[in-house]
Parts: sequence; structure tokens; C-alpha cells
Amino acid sequence: MDAHTTPWLAMSLNNAWANATLYSAIQLMPNEALTAERPGFFSTLSRTLNHIYEVDLYYLDALENGGKGRSVFDRTEVTDVSELARLQLEADIRFATFCGRLDDAKLAETRTTERDTGPVDEVVAALVLHLVQHQIHHRGQAHVQMSHAGVSPPQLDDFYLTHGRVPTAAAYWS
Repeated sequence: MDAHTTPWLAMSLNNAWANATLYSAIQLMPNEALTAERPGFFSTLSRTLNHIYEVDLYYLDALENGGKGRSVFDRTEVTDVSELARLQLEADIRFATFCGRLDDAKLAETRTTERDTGPVDEVVAALVLHLVQHQIHHRGQAHVQMSHAGVSPPQLDDFYLTHGRVPTAAAYWS
């Protein structure tokens, strides 16, 4: 990590790398394995991945003041893993771009999130942290679902440290 990389940008780059790594492994699975019933909050790997993506859209919309709110959830589940990987990459690039522009003033700003109970103002820093944590949480569930399918899930925690960093993670720091 160079001196110009903020922790916010580093987290978003880790997020993008982890998603790309996960999707690389998942794309090797047969399509029927994606929609088969699995343990987890969401009953299939496809639903878990779609949930990660659509919640990213929700929080990105709030962070960017997009005004779409909960309407981002009005979408059809994407069951083609290559298409979902492409869509997730687009969201990850948006998130990294947003995080790369953050400074103390922007982190302290508020954004309105549309909730079932009405609008809620949230601090940008908290929204960014929540988006990252949400992805980590559900990627862990995707790991379990991959294992349940008999597929060895990829290692996703070799990003920040020099020791043990996998070559694909190093590419995100260049």
C-alpha cells in the first residue's frame, strides 16, 4: 500500500479483489450448482450473490445521491454467473472510485437512506464501512455454499499484508 492509498480506498480495492476471486472460482461450477438449495441466509448461491450485488447498488445509490432508493431492489435475479460477475465488477469499480475521492469532509457528510420506516440520515463513513462489512458477511456464506456444493472456496484474506499476498491481490495495489 503506498502513502496515497487511504484505508477507505484499500477496503474498496480488497472488496473488488475478493469479489473477482470468488467469481473466478464460482464460474468453474456448473450452473445447476448455483441454483441448488444450500445452507445460508439465502437458499442458493445465486441468491446470495444477487443479494450482495443489489445491496451494493442500494448503498452506492445512497453514497452517490442517486435518488433511486429501494427501487434498486426491483430487479430480476441474474442467474448467469458471468453476467452477475460483470455487474458486480461494475459496482466494485463505482465503489472504489467513490472511495478514492473521499476526504475527511466527505466522510463526515450525511446521506439519506430509504428504509421501510422512512428516510434515515447516515454518515458517509458509516455507510462505507457497512457496505464492506455486508459483503464480507455474505461472501462468508457463499464460501459455505461452495463447500456444500463440493467446491473448495478460494482464500480471500491474503490482500493487505506483503507476507502471503497472492499474485492476484498484488495486481490491485499496482
